[in-house]
Amino acid sequence: MLFWSVMGASIGSALIPLINIEAILAVSISQSPSATWGLVIAATVGQMLGKILWYWGGMHVDRAPWVNRHLEKPKAKASLERWHERAEGRPWFTAGLLFVSASIGFPPYAITAVLAGILRVPFWIFLVTGLLGRGLRFWAVVGGTTSLLHFLG
Repeated sequence: MLFWSVMGASIGSALIPLINIEAILAVSISQSPSATWGLVIAATVGQMLGKILWYWGGMHVDRAPWVNRHLEKPKAKASLERWHERAEGRPWFTAGLLFVSASIGFPPYAITAVLAGILRVPFWIFLVTGLLGRGLRFWAVVGGTTSLLHFLG
């Protein structure tokens, strides 16, 4: 049951950044240390399920008239063009940026997920870098939680 709760919370946190999945994961692991790796997998997969929606939203952003109006503004258009120039023909740069964003959260992963969709980054690159980055992030949370529990216990 805890596995599905963490996965559900992780999907929610992927969509609503105010939900802190790292804190939920740390508390869940402290309550059930034997389920640690299952909970890391639940958090990782749940996050990516939610972030896929952000990616998909970026791919279909042109369907939203209010977004199109915003993207037609010179400043927004120039910013999007700069990102397009950075990413086009540079798959390793794009993959690296997505991985760093997924693992450390800077730039915020929700933003880079949308940007990846807008720039039409191949889905498999988005998915693999996201799974690896989020997995690493949650593994670090596990390490920190385990160290803290050993210190306190």
